[in-house]
Amino acid sequence: MAFRRGWGMNVFFVVIVFALLLLGLPYLHRVVRGPTVFDRVLGLNALGTLLPVSLVFVGLCYGRMDMFVDIVLGLFLLNGVTTMLVARYVCRKGGAR
Repeated sequence: MAFRRGWGMNVFFVVIVFALLLLGLPYLHRVVRGPTVFDRVLGLNALGTLLPVSLVFVGLCYGRMDMFVDIVLGLFLLNGVTTMLVARYVCRKGGAR
């Protein structure tokens, strides 16, 4: 890793990234074993929010925010569109039975 900031700030960012990934584990469990479609969509939406935020911190560690911001914006747009499409599908299908 080519660190541009002080050593302490990079350790802080790495700890934040691992904490965010650990916070994503219950959501991943909800996506895999969710009893209803709504639980799975909710878990997927939460993961779609946590992962780009962790990518922002990775970009801060590498000192390349310009590259990571483009990826993060694309992931956020994909997350929003996917959530709307799944909600439309479930609404037309008649609920999560």
